[in-house]
Amino acid sequence: MSGVAGAFFCASSEPSPRVVDQLNKMIPTLALRGQAGVVVSAFMQERGLRHGTFQSNDSSVRIDCIERDPFFRPHVAIAQIRGGSCGTGDGDDVQSIPNRHFAIALDGALVNAHELRSELLARGQLIDTNTDAELLLRWIEHSCEREYWRHGRPVNYEAIFRELDDRIDGALSALLLDKDGDLVAYRSRSGLRPLETMRASNGLLLFASENCAFAGLEGEISQLLPGSIQRVDAKTGASVDHALNCRGHKAKLCAYEALYLGSPNTSVEGHSHRQTRYNIGLSLGRIVAERLQAEPLLMPPIVSSMPNTGGPYADGLFDSFAEQGVLAERSDVVATQFHERTLLGRTSARQSRIARKYRVSEPAVAERTVIVVDEALIRGDTSQAVTMMLLAAGAKDVHWAIGSPPIVAPNYYGMGIDTLDELAFWQALKRLPFELRAQCLRFHRMEPPALRIVESNIATAIQAASITYLPFRALVSVLADRLEGIDLSPFTFDMPTPAGRQRARRHLEALLAAFPVNTRLRSGS
Repeated sequence: MSGVAGAFFCASSEPSPRVVDQLNKMIPTLALRGQAGVVVSAFMQERGLRHGTFQSNDSSVRIDCIERDPFFRPHVAIAQIRGGSCGTGDGDDVQSIPNRHFAIALDGALVNAHELRSELLARGQLIDTNTDAELLLRWIEHSCEREYWRHGRPVNYEAIFRELDDRIDGALSALLLDKDGDLVAYRSRSGLRPLETMRASNGLLLFASENCAFAGLEGEISQLLPGSIQRVDAKTGASVDHALNCRGHKAKLCAYEALYLGSPNTSVEGHSHRQTRYNIGLSLGRIVAERLQAEPLLMPPIVSSMPNTGGPYADGLFDSFAEQGVLAERSDVVATQFHERTLLGRTSARQSRIARKYRVSEPAVAERTVIVVDEALIRGDTSQAVTMMLLAAGAKDVHWAIGSPPIVAPNYYGMGIDTLDELAFWQALKRLPFELRAQCLRFHRMEPPALRIVESNIATAIQAASITYLPFRALVSVLADRLEGIDLSPFTFDMPTPAGRQRARRHLEALLAAFPVNTRLRSGS
């Protein structure tokens, strides 16, 4: 996970503190996209590029190494909200990495990073880091040197990014700032990672991974289209959009953006993430209510959300209960002590963060049934830890209501979910009898009885009383009016890019080779 933000003061001949001030306001709105800090690069005519980090406390925010000099008043600045994993192809390790000529802020990941790296090495380019950002910077720098700098010609960024867009496989949105103060915004053809832009009435041209970053401003908001760039001239402030090929690419937004990663305050093409999640909660509530009515409880259950992103799901589920006459209490008994995501990183580091992050309101849950509503269950380690905390605090039992279908596929596009074996679904599948495995390998096409088996198996593994997933058909119903614009590969195993499909196929074949399955009934049947 990662995010980008940028601000360009179009009247570049008039130095203004507004660029840094605006970036200081935008960065906190994108905080859920990263957990490893924020790095910033800024440019001022005659003073060049400078780099720093974003610092925040209860009373103020500032960008060090930039704000220390009161005379450094940049007309353009970009920021990278960093994730926490590392290694080529993992995407979220990337920073706003500077070199002699450029700084880049990157959201997403390259799937074919190793191939691009090998090609640059074959051309004699030395790469001293494994990050996707450094790889892209080296590629761009090499192209500029080969085609323009050595000939004394101005750089044609349209041509450079056209070649790049043809060569990469993955999901990228990026902001590139060069040594002359020109800014290039780029969104790769897959469209999986969003990039919003706003021409504000106060003279700023803004860029961000989500339009929640533009809150409180007036102006025209639009999305950068997949397979295109927007170049902003440092001297004039004029900006021009360029499609990188003759065939337009329709955005295929990653499902994690709408269901998990994006802020509830973000909207995409008029669809609010908060409303989408609330509607999912309504649909999920009808299923959970039916199961509760089959086993009546002595006391109304507590409906609690997982913090930060689970609230709209829980609100929808609770309102669905009310519509059906199911008595319940809406109370968030699970809270966090910090906002850092626990999805990314090595297992030991994640488990340590999980243990420190969550706390439970003990008196509220004593002898009560708790329904915890969450947007997804990926590995199950967070769910298990929270379940144990609730039971230790005296809860009678814990039920999980999940606002998505089972996560069956890895994600190579910047979410830090890179293997099958780490997913709760596959761990549950391994424990099933031979004759049941093939039924579950139909993935989003599995029949309800097979889904119930998966739910029961995972519930046992995390020591919960039950788990209720949102059926795939119910998700499709909620997203019906924009289904073609969302990548549902986490639930279908149908990767959105060629290199992603090849890698997923290799991973699936390797895992299935480790335990017997009726091959005639795999997911494609």
